[in-house]
Amino acid sequence: MHDDRSITEHRLRRVLGERIKPAVRTHPVPLTVERWEVPGEPVPVAEGLAAAYEPCGPGATWGPAWGTTWFKVTGAVPADWAGRTVEAVLDLGFDRMMPGFQCEGLVHRADGSEVKALNPHNDWVRVADRAEGGERIEWYVEAASNPVLVDHAVTYEGDRQTAADEPLYRLARMELTVFNTAVWELVQDLEVLHDLMMQLGTGDARRYEILRAVDAALDAVDLGDVPGTAPAARACLAGVLAAPAHASAHRISAIGHAHIDSAWLWPLRETVRKVARTASNMVNLMDGHPGFVFAMSQAQQLDWIKTYRPELFERIKKKIADGQFVPVGGMWVESDTNMVGGEAMARQFLYGKKFFLDEFGIETRNVWLPDSFGYTAAMPQIVKLSGSTWFLTQKISWSQVNEFPHHTFWWEGIDGTRIFTHFPPVDTYNGDLGGAQLAHAARNYREKGRGSRSLAPFGWGDGGGGPTREHLARAARQRDLEGSPRVEIERPDAFFEKARAEYQDAPIWAGELYLELHRGTYTSQAKTKQGNRRSESLLREAELWAATAAVRVPEYGYPYERLERIWKTVLLHQFHDILPGSSIAWVHREARETYARLGEELRAITLAAQGALAGEGEEELVFNCAPHTRSGVPAGGAAPPAAPEGSVTVEERRGGGHVLANGRLLVGIDGRGLIVSAYDLEAGRESVAPGAAANLLQVHPDFPNMWDAWDIDAFYRHQVTDLVDLDALEIAESGPASATVRVTRTFGSSSVVQSVTLRAGAKTVDVVTDVEWHETEKLLKAAFPLDVKAERSASETQFGHVYRATHTNTSWEAAKFEICAHRWIHVEEPGWGAALLNDSTYGHDVTRDVRPDGGQTTTVRLSLLRAPRYPDPETDHGSHTLRYSLAPGADIADAVREGRALNLPERTLRGAGPVAPLVAVDDDAVVVESVKLAEDRGGDVVVRLYESRGGRARATLAAGFPLAAAVESDLLERPLEGTAVGAPDPAGSVPLTLRPFQIVTVRLRRA
Repeated sequence: MHDDRSITEHRLRRVLGERIKPAVRTHPVPLTVERWEVPGEPVPVAEGLAAAYEPCGPGATWGPAWGTTWFKVTGAVPADWAGRTVEAVLDLGFDRMMPGFQCEGLVHRADGSEVKALNPHNDWVRVADRAEGGERIEWYVEAASNPVLVDHAVTYEGDRQTAADEPLYRLARMELTVFNTAVWELVQDLEVLHDLMMQLGTGDARRYEILRAVDAALDAVDLGDVPGTAPAARACLAGVLAAPAHASAHRISAIGHAHIDSAWLWPLRETVRKVARTASNMVNLMDGHPGFVFAMSQAQQLDWIKTYRPELFERIKKKIADGQFVPVGGMWVESDTNMVGGEAMARQFLYGKKFFLDEFGIETRNVWLPDSFGYTAAMPQIVKLSGSTWFLTQKISWSQVNEFPHHTFWWEGIDGTRIFTHFPPVDTYNGDLGGAQLAHAARNYREKGRGSRSLAPFGWGDGGGGPTREHLARAARQRDLEGSPRVEIERPDAFFEKARAEYQDAPIWAGELYLELHRGTYTSQAKTKQGNRRSESLLREAELWAATAAVRVPEYGYPYERLERIWKTVLLHQFHDILPGSSIAWVHREARETYARLGEELRAITLAAQGALAGEGEEELVFNCAPHTRSGVPAGGAAPPAAPEGSVTVEERRGGGHVLANGRLLVGIDGRGLIVSAYDLEAGRESVAPGAAANLLQVHPDFPNMWDAWDIDAFYRHQVTDLVDLDALEIAESGPASATVRVTRTFGSSSVVQSVTLRAGAKTVDVVTDVEWHETEKLLKAAFPLDVKAERSASETQFGHVYRATHTNTSWEAAKFEICAHRWIHVEEPGWGAALLNDSTYGHDVTRDVRPDGGQTTTVRLSLLRAPRYPDPETDHGSHTLRYSLAPGADIADAVREGRALNLPERTLRGAGPVAPLVAVDDDAVVVESVKLAEDRGGDVVVRLYESRGGRARATLAAGFPLAAAVESDLLERPLEGTAVGAPDPAGSVPLTLRPFQIVTVRLRRA
């Protein structure tokens, strides 16, 4: 037989695109359109309906950046259309190639109830399945003119304050049409078969069976009467569509989804509308497709719908009860996991799962994080303690260097907890269920021969409207189709149960899921990161002192509602494009304002509680909210300040500069203002590598290949400028309690003032770096070359720390050229180590070099500031104050203690006398992470603690109040079957037994 394959394939593409698809909707009748431009921010629906509308002609331009335009659309069904299927096409001027990144609309009835959303792949509204002639139509479309910001170009359109006023869009079709169902079904048949055919080999007989059937179908179509001949064409395809899949065909659990970033290239207020639009589409689609299942994560987004669209929320609740609308994820938002603090991560699950339980009576079992930029090794234990059993991610497929070896596996955390995990081989969380994606999933699946199934989230995300009826048509046709994987729409838990049942002995991946991409997110938007860290610390303080006051002071009322509201706001801003610094300028401007407001409120809560505890008096009291005793003040208590041990001296350094000493450290600062010596007097050894200088600020060019705010590419190291030129070097303070050397430099368009301080009795060198930063596409680092032979570094993460190699033996180690640490990073050799502590920095790098003398220099650097231009063209420009400290001779215990101290400053208040801690632990290895009152308002004290050093611990938790019972609990404060917590003795002491890095939540019931 002659090979006419390419001719038929080309014929299919042209006939389908130019004749059959246009025949889906025929007999267009223009609708009457009027408009009202909202003068400012979006308005409530009632105000939009009541506005004064003006005529709006065909092709009218509309919508400045971030504006809202209301369109009133009216018309009538022609009398001769009676009994026919009628749809309106309401095209706001969509670009079909960019769903989710442009204009969107939500259609309302005259009574204000929503109909459905308008999106590039969903621009229709069904009028009637069997229309009545003369039926009147009156709709109101709330249209958002969001600017297109996806091209990675420098733009000031990312903030309404700097965006242009010109219209961005032009109305396209606004028409009533006859919808030809048979033609639409023919389009779906042909598209599925075309996509499948193109994935089959040219030597595969099945490909030619489909080809001949398609050829026959095209012969059956009369191009002058497509609607009349569509049924005959479909009959030609029935046979090839009925052929069943092979017994060994890969099985795909298709789950409707619409990944919506809670902020990214749009502000938070626009996300509120995006989720309402998508959810309205989903319940509308469910009405006509009872087998459709849609999974929605992020409790915050459902809470927005509840608050701003209560009528839609009630429809969602019904679909949840029916099992079609499925809450997943169990978290308040799909947060970043690298930088979120331990307690905040616990609260993501507490408030997320609590919302789903309170509103829907549903215990979510899975963690749904497809798009976060890497996953902390602390996550498996946190997931398990939340009552969840599955974990899903997809982003690891974005790694640049190493291909992750598993798709279904057990993920083991730092404490040994394992969680069943799936990584969809379809390699997208915005699937279209097309043949190319399904074939890729089947080919890509790494568990062949052991497992047989994978999960595929499908639907247009980020405001693209979610799954469509076309997606469902593809799923139906590929449920059991020869040559294709089997596709079944089902709930996520159904997939995980089947996957686990068939693959109990799945492989194990231990440690973090490091994303070999987007490493710049540890540093971009420093003030957002600083706001997050400080909010986490302030929340710890506020809860600790409020709980202590609530137990000790009868008239003090614990501020449950205020603390919950603040927590939820902080959790929202931990979303994986806000905290990582990868959102537009508007988002980060608002974040800075929000953090400032929350800081004031939290300080007020803390002051009120401390005042209630201190009482009336003139005795000076130091409140210590850190988890370790310091300056003689117990952890979680208050006492008069203790006099510092020893004193600090300042001397001139030979050759220029100064020497600071306090009996524990001898710190040399040379004439350039650099730390050339940090001598550990107790150990008798130098910290700074020979011939090197610490606290060396370095500037690198920072122009990654693609994702500006997201990425740091390894080649940035090829060029570096050491900031050694000096404007001023002076003694800023010299006294027995502390001494400070101030260093001033200018560089480029920026300037920096560094204050290097040594305190009496301290074994840290403290640095305050005030930067006036006005660079572009630059990276500022602070380097500490240490004389230590360290084969690995330890970085604090949630509830523990993670080790990473300092060498680059394999591509896996080499890819980790930028790493995340929380309050500290530590390097050591047997017998001696050093820690670098910080108050708001997350990005670090650690390198090693062998010197000519045979010694090893291990250089630890903090990434202080970046200056990417997309999506915020002025990222980090302005004033910054960054604090960090070098701790020579520190072990892990010292790093934990000093890191907490740096982030939790003491507060001084006058009062009647000391305040005893509400709870106390007798082993410093066991860190009290949080102290609060129980969420159920019953008055129980909840204490969360963990083993911090990576070893076993036996400790006693002492309650500073009469104790009736102590119960080990999960993160939702429910009783947990465990063995870590023993029965309290008559004195109120509770024995604890912890494995390495174990998290324990104890609920203490007051007598």
